[in-house]
Amino acid sequence: MYSNSFGKTIKLFLLDADPEGRVICELSNWTGKAFRIPRGKVKDCANRDDLKTTGVYLLFGKADTSTGKPRVYIGEAENAFDRLKQHVSKKEFWNEAVVFFSKDENLNKAHIKYLESRLYEMAVKAGRYELDNDVTPTRSAISESDTAELEEFMAYVKVLLSSLGFKPFEPLVKPVDVSFGSDEERLYLKGRSVSAQGQRTAEGFVVFAGSEMALESVPSCGASIIKLRNELIQTGVVEAGSHGHVFKQDYLFGSPSRAAVVVLGRNTNGLTKWRNSHGISLKELESDGIEST
Repeated sequence: MYSNSFGKTIKLFLLDADPEGRVICELSNWTGKAFRIPRGKVKDCANRDDLKTTGVYLLFGKADTSTGKPRVYIGEAENAFDRLKQHVSKKEFWNEAVVFFSKDENLNKAHIKYLESRLYEMAVKAGRYELDNDVTPTRSAISESDTAELEEFMAYVKVLLSSLGFKPFEPLVKPVDVSFGSDEERLYLKGRSVSAQGQRTAEGFVVFAGSEMALESVPSCGASIIKLRNELIQTGVVEAGSHGHVFKQDYLFGSPSRAAVVVLGRNTNGLTKWRNSHGISLKELESDGIEST
């Protein structure tokens, strides 16, 4: 099985000599292959025999609002190119597709039905994307050995998707393996009769579900913050109440300060406002060991 304790080499080939164009992505010592295709480039893949094979694919689209989730459709096909052509004419939401297939052509219909079902299951569990599938994919019955191989295949799918900038299977906050220890800590914020909890991540700052948001913003609060607070309520990320507003789901902000300002409804420094259970600020936690070097 894949272990992230070992380094891996990823090869990217820009088929159109353009980073925004078609990209072929391969991983060292793996028989799988990924093909990222912008929607407008599907028509240029008619001569790609490797895309006319059995595989699984994901269609990616942007969020409809600034506070909404990006969208993804997960599917399988015995001829990926033909299926993408159908989706160009029938599905409007997506801008990019990523197709996964085997260079050895050893994926059959049962295999890709299993992969489709498991990938859908993982995307639902992660909760980061809005699933555009109308029907929950059914999982085919396969042998124990095939199951082990396909689970490994999916582990590499996750690696390549993340490398291409897509994270449908990654939760906003990754579970911490306490046996190895971690520098990540749950952080707390209190003020204006509300309290919130969150965590710094590689992508920004996540405010956890159950955190509170101040009822009103102060007059000096910026227009962009007021707009964002209203959108969080309108889209259901935050549930409004007469006695308090509450985050109904984990939500990723671009920075600790933006998270703190939205929660408190007033200007503040998130690096000093967010503190761990011992009262140590995020600024101190991140500076520890740096200034002395």
